[in-house]
Amino acid sequence: MKKFLIVIVIVVFFLLCVTILKNLIIKSVVTKAASEVIGAPVHMDGFSLNISNSTIHMSGFKIYNPSGFPEGIVVSCPKIKAIYDRATIFKQKRHFLIVEIELKEMGVTKNKEGQLNVDSLKIVQQFKSSELIPIQIDLLTLNIGKIVYKDYTVGTEPSVRVYDVNKQKSYKGIPSVQQLVFLVLTEPMKDAAIKGAKIYGVVLLTGAAVLPVAVVATLISKDSVNGIIDVSFEHAYEVSLEVVERMGEITKQDAPNGVIKANINGAMVALQLKKKTDNETEIKISARKYLFPKPDIAGGVLYQISDKL
Repeated sequence: MKKFLIVIVIVVFFLLCVTILKNLIIKSVVTKAASEVIGAPVHMDGFSLNISNSTIHMSGFKIYNPSGFPEGIVVSCPKIKAIYDRATIFKQKRHFLIVEIELKEMGVTKNKEGQLNVDSLKIVQQFKSSELIPIQIDLLTLNIGKIVYKDYTVGTEPSVRVYDVNKQKSYKGIPSVQQLVFLVLTEPMKDAAIKGAKIYGVVLLTGAAVLPVAVVATLISKDSVNGIIDVSFEHAYEVSLEVVERMGEITKQDAPNGVIKANINGAMVALQLKKKTDNETEIKISARKYLFPKPDIAGGVLYQISDKL
């Protein structure tokens, strides 16, 4: 009985090692292939292929900025899940029944030459000369979080805006890898009303239509963003003042009451900081331009402050 248990343990350990090795090999191959097709560094924290229930799980999937742009991400997807047709796993055209992508953050960057990072990707620039990589995705669910837009054409420090999209969209009938990548890149940009990107024209050249199934939206209509910062009130105010001064022109500062007002990108921005505990500060930032709410500008200020902290 004891020998039998030892054999079982050895077999289980062997199978576990084979599974881990298999996933590591596939992860390396997928990462390398994705980097080559997209034309920018691609990284993922984890990859698992489960043959028994026909599922693929990816975690920490990121596409980084291409050459010619500051360090940063293009997309950050904490979770990607796919259910595939086992009969097609070794075929040239793989069939996925369901693909779910959690797009937590997308970074759109305009460099000093006025080029967008998404337009500079190889998959966009060489689309006409590249063959489509066929796949079949019956249903794609895309959960879009936020977009961070950085514009380096305005000065030494970029203008930063944050768009909280917070939408879930579903699509059916995706016929190629290129179409999937374009969809993931352009849909958040459309919702943030980012104009002038060349990638929009490339999408029109793909030919095959991707049909939306449903849209469930949660939009921010107010002019402010709120956040809790895990630092003291004094430090939070000091950093906030430094960031706002760099981004625009300060019109009022009241340290005892935690108030900062400034003109940033033509908008009147107001910060209100409140001490919650010794090491926790609540911050509220509002922005208006010509009396219209500008939560994207407010979000950009909060993003810059958080990044500085």
